[in-house]
Amino acid sequence: MRPFAALAILITLSACGADGEPTPPSQNAVQPGLTISGEAKLGVSVTR
Repeated sequence: MRPFAALAILITLSACGADGEPTPPSQNAVQPGLTISGEAKLGVSVTR
């Protein structure tokens, strides 16, 4: 189990920064708002 854990940690750390240095988001980019919509129902149905 230890070799697997060591391999998992190594893979995780090697994936950090795989696509290059992080870049801040553009100030001109429009930040979309968060919209949540829908319907939820909760209840108990008893049939006899």
